[in-house]
Amino acid sequence: MSTTNVRIIVRLTAVLAALFTALFVASCGKSDEHADHGPSTDEPMITGEPAAFNADDIAFATNMIPHHQQAVDLALLVPERSDNPELIALAQQIGDVQEPEIAALRVFLVQWNENPDDQHGDHSAHVEMKGMVDDATMERLKSLSGPEFDQLWLESMIAHHQGAIEMAQAELANGINDDAKNLAQQIITAQQAEIDQMRQMLGGGQGG
Repeated sequence: MSTTNVRIIVRLTAVLAALFTALFVASCGKSDEHADHGPSTDEPMITGEPAAFNADDIAFATNMIPHHQQAVDLALLVPERSDNPELIALAQQIGDVQEPEIAALRVFLVQWNENPDDQHGDHSAHVEMKGMVDDATMERLKSLSGPEFDQLWLESMIAHHQGAIEMAQAELANGINDDAKNLAQQIITAQQAEIDQMRQMLGGGQGG
């Protein structure tokens, strides 16, 4: 795994730890709210309220979860169908990076009082997920192996990554939540590097 991806996972782990800590502290505060404690002026007040967010932040997280999940599903197709060590390693890397990102996105939605399992919420900023691989292509990938599989998989994943980058760029432009925007930037950086690698594997072609 590249140094960039290790840093991404470390940052995501820190984000998750911070969010869970905030939620835990908030819940503890609620359980002690009836205790007879005097006022304190030397400790910061913790309200448990999440950082500012808007409909674009919600749409970003809501849409990116199934988008990332399809990338993980695509990655899982590789080991049994490809003999290319570089492609197998890339697919493993994609899964290793995007699974913790899915976890972070779900935590964001929980903090924002959204249901992370509801992918069809009525949000004003809800947009079509870009770059998703259609069912016919997914079925064709499952039927292929060897170089033919490798080529279609690379073409499909390049387009998929390009869609994720567009979604992340929209979050940077329109979202207001710092954690979500930081994750969006990480997605852009990591997936653009993977697009460059995949294009080289295709012999410099655009692949989608």
